[in-house]
Amino acid sequence: MGRKDSVWSLGEGQAPEDVDKPIDNPPLSTLLIVKPQSGAVSVGGDITFIAKVEAKDLLRKPTVKWFKGKWMDLASKTGKHLQLKETFDRQTKVHTFEMHIIKAKENYAGNYRCEVTYKDKFDSCSFDLDVKGFSEGQEDAGELDFSGLLKHRSHVLTFTHVSGTIREHKQQDDTPEVDVWEILKNARPDEYEKIAFTYGITDLRGLLKRMKKIPKEEKKSAAFAKKLEPAYQVDKGSKIRLVVDLADPTVDLKWYKNGHEIRPTPKYIFEHKGTQRIMVINNCTSNDDAAYSVVAGEEKCTTELFVKELPIKIVKDIEPVKTTVNERIELECEVSEEGAQVKWMKNGVEVPTGVRSRYRIKCEGTKHYLVIDDASKEDTGTYSVMASGGTSEARVQVDLKPLKIYQDLQDMTVLLGKPIKLHCEIYPGNVPGRWYRNGQLIQPSDRINIIHRNKIHRLEIETSSLHDSGDYTFVPEGYSQSLSAKVHIIDPPKVLLDSLNFPDNTVTVVAGNKLRLEIPISGEPAPRVVWMKGERVNSLTSQFNEHCLSILDNISPVRTRSVILESGHRVRAETYGDQTSLTIEVTEREDTGNYKIVLQNEAGEATASVKIKVVDIPDPPDAPLVPVVGGDWCSMTWEPPKYDGSSPILGYFIERKKKQSSRWMRLNFDLIKETSFEPKKMIEGVPYEVRIFAVNAIGVSKPSEPSKAFTPLAVTSEPTMLVVDDVTDTTVTVKWRPPETIGAAGLDGYLVEYSIEGSESDVTEKTKYTITGLTPGSKILVRVKAINKAGASSPRTLQHSVLVKEVVEPPKIRVPRHLKQTYTRRVGEAVNLVVPFQGKPRPKVTWLKEGKPVESSHVSIRNTDCDSIIFIRKAERSHSGNYEMTVQVENYADTAVIDIQIVDLPGPPFSVNIEDVWGENVALVWTPPKDSGNAPITGYTIQKADKKTMEWFTCIEHYHRTCITITELVVGNEYFFRVFSENMCGLSEAATQTKKSALIVKEGSQMKIPEYSDHDFKEPPKFTQPLINTFAVAGYNTTLNCSVRANPRPKVIWMKNKITIIDDPRYRMFSNQGVCTLEIRKPSPYDGGMYTCKAINDLGEAQVECKLEVKG
Repeated sequence: MGRKDSVWSLGEGQAPEDVDKPIDNPPLSTLLIVKPQSGAVSVGGDITFIAKVEAKDLLRKPTVKWFKGKWMDLASKTGKHLQLKETFDRQTKVHTFEMHIIKAKENYAGNYRCEVTYKDKFDSCSFDLDVKGFSEGQEDAGELDFSGLLKHRSHVLTFTHVSGTIREHKQQDDTPEVDVWEILKNARPDEYEKIAFTYGITDLRGLLKRMKKIPKEEKKSAAFAKKLEPAYQVDKGSKIRLVVDLADPTVDLKWYKNGHEIRPTPKYIFEHKGTQRIMVINNCTSNDDAAYSVVAGEEKCTTELFVKELPIKIVKDIEPVKTTVNERIELECEVSEEGAQVKWMKNGVEVPTGVRSRYRIKCEGTKHYLVIDDASKEDTGTYSVMASGGTSEARVQVDLKPLKIYQDLQDMTVLLGKPIKLHCEIYPGNVPGRWYRNGQLIQPSDRINIIHRNKIHRLEIETSSLHDSGDYTFVPEGYSQSLSAKVHIIDPPKVLLDSLNFPDNTVTVVAGNKLRLEIPISGEPAPRVVWMKGERVNSLTSQFNEHCLSILDNISPVRTRSVILESGHRVRAETYGDQTSLTIEVTEREDTGNYKIVLQNEAGEATASVKIKVVDIPDPPDAPLVPVVGGDWCSMTWEPPKYDGSSPILGYFIERKKKQSSRWMRLNFDLIKETSFEPKKMIEGVPYEVRIFAVNAIGVSKPSEPSKAFTPLAVTSEPTMLVVDDVTDTTVTVKWRPPETIGAAGLDGYLVEYSIEGSESDVTEKTKYTITGLTPGSKILVRVKAINKAGASSPRTLQHSVLVKEVVEPPKIRVPRHLKQTYTRRVGEAVNLVVPFQGKPRPKVTWLKEGKPVESSHVSIRNTDCDSIIFIRKAERSHSGNYEMTVQVENYADTAVIDIQIVDLPGPPFSVNIEDVWGENVALVWTPPKDSGNAPITGYTIQKADKKTMEWFTCIEHYHRTCITITELVVGNEYFFRVFSENMCGLSEAATQTKKSALIVKEGSQMKIPEYSDHDFKEPPKFTQPLINTFAVAGYNTTLNCSVRANPRPKVIWMKNKITIIDDPRYRMFSNQGVCTLEIRKPSPYDGGMYTCKAINDLGEAQVECKLEVKG
């Protein structure tokens, strides 16, 4: 391969003046399917180089590196002028690697290289970039030129053209001059870049050109009369002679290759001709491409040998092939060299050659073969073979063999439940096929078995079902012909009465209802059905023997025609699909009887009988009798109905109603089995009527005739809750509540009685009475009776005697529960608070607000004996505060404080500012409002508006903080923002708007990226996690893992018992982010031993070992 990146590594006949001339690209890539091409760009322009790698046969993503010149890795130079991008297309399975150069500078011109690495595979491609306006001696080399980096060093180099020396001026002292010309003249070409880097030479190309023009002063050698040429070039497979002429023939002479001494072998032959010493290298290969040196005494001369690989040419093209399936295909080609690598393609895609692949590739000398043992129709296509020096392609056509039918499918009639066996024979015998039923593909299952043996194809169904009936088709795969047959399933008719769960096959129906008796039937084909009642078919009975069969013959097999059992349409029979039905529109008692069903089809005949029983509700009972009537109850009796509807009477329902009403009320929800009942909870003085319903298993009878009207009547009950309400020195006040039950005569009043030594009584209509004229210190007993037209009720008596003496009761304020917390109302609402209290005699009530008397002009206060009411018709915020209520009786007092809070809408936030704007985001900050509306601020609502339309949109509601970041703004728009305050009353009436607007900057703005000095991350390999001794089980995959750290990325080699593992399908090697894994597939005891992982890079190497034992 040509070394395009080393301009001083020249072959024979190439002068230093030709270093700027392009060199041919390397041979055909094994990984790159699209290589970056050379290009040109103007200063300040952009250019993109693209490389593509096909990932079809790769287990993971390959590693791609971009270089400028020979050694500068561009991965560390990415920034504003250089970007590297990787993408992967899952459909085409192609990795795309792009290098973008942005705003190119003149000194970006030069040679670039793209290297692709995947496991042990390697590929590279060189290309040139030409920047228009390029000039020699460019001062700023840019980020992509290594020499530009030297300008940032702390010292300055000056170059003198005349003397050819470089002076290095430091800030403090001067150093001796360095003769660069002598250094370059005496150095090997592979050391030029190192010298340029060491001495800060920025124009190496121009320096080499000027050095070429300087007359060469040949320095005489004491050992060599004639040295080796600087470089040699030879074709691969040829031989080359390296000749030196010695000044002193007695001097010991040794030859070296890459620093290793060369011993005489058939490949390396040493010759002596006078003072000439000759080394002949036979059959040159790529391994001979190296640096050679010869040492004579103390002197040494070197050269470089370049081995040029000749392109592999296709001597004999592959030939087109036309064959049939299952035949063997062998494509043959012949190349110009043995052991050459070729690639076989099908329709432009490389053919797989794995263990399970249908394709086999073999090589015999210069001949290469692609073999397909068992050809199929899918193998048709264009096949090509690709070598480094050419391509050959040919068309392969695989056709099907003509189809011959030895035995066709036969139509079948099968009894339901019996097996179905379809059989056919075709040629060729190895052609598979598919079975279809009514156009649907048949899949094998536990019931269906599909057999293919040579020419015979069979479809076997163990137990046939009705769904198996239909048209069956067998279609040979790849052919347009098909074989067809019909399968007809028959089944004797059956009447499935067991599924109805009728006891004794008896159907009971209520008279007057519609009866539709649906009975499942089966049979294939659909049977013909006739219904009969008793032993005849009604009007057709006498002619049944003559006409029944003709009726059955005229019935449609799909929907049986109705057979009329009697004249008219009240009774009819119908048959649909898998069931037959008997319909009686209005059942009558005469419909009771036995019904017979007759089924008939080509497979047989079946009969069955069904009994129909028509029942009815009972007749209504006679009118009930009411012999006894109480205050709210009565006693009633009746007789059972004369007709029970052919079903036993289960019980009775009783209803009652007021005589003036038309609405009856049910008295019992559970059936009463006796013939007597006592209705209760009737209203006294109101006339009532009662009636009876009889119930059997069929239903409820019609109601009986109502009984004669009756009116309940009774006295009231005693008064309730008799208590002492007040006691003074001369009076006693009692109160009570009316009786729970008032008689039909109503309530005329109450009789109050008390006794000291004698007794007195008084009648009052109220439920409170004060007994006056009592003696202080006396004790009395009190009782109360209710009076009506029926008389006096039972008395209600106080449990204890009452002492006639006034008692002082200390005051006590009963603050309601909702007033124990802050009482909140909005501005404009009414405030009406009732605070109850107790105390005797009547307490004195005073109100204070914040320690001052309440002004009556703002707040209305009304006091009673037992409560105090504070009323504000239209609340204002000035009414907020603590109200203190004091209740006083003589020297006793009680105090309560009520907190009233009148709230209003809050004011807007004090200020809203834009704190920061970045990307599509704006940060807002605001201060809470000065006026909170006398209530805590519960949140904020933020809105935005485009400066063009000033139409406001809500960004967020109920936000609790005073700062927020608004995201997802439209790039290029300018926004204003405003904020509403919110408390329990709602949002503030106004909002505070930002004084300034926020402009969302469009894409294209540049951000200044600070420049940083590069850090040298290079380090030799070092294992951070060693291998661990492992025990594996035979037959189960196992893995060995370790981790290594190195830069540049090391080459990882796995060894077993010190032998390198190469292309062994039983092993899979992975390396990801420094983690190295060796997977051993289904190991056996033979796979046990010592395993070694070795990592190598330019700075050194390291290795770890472990022992693997495989247990059988």
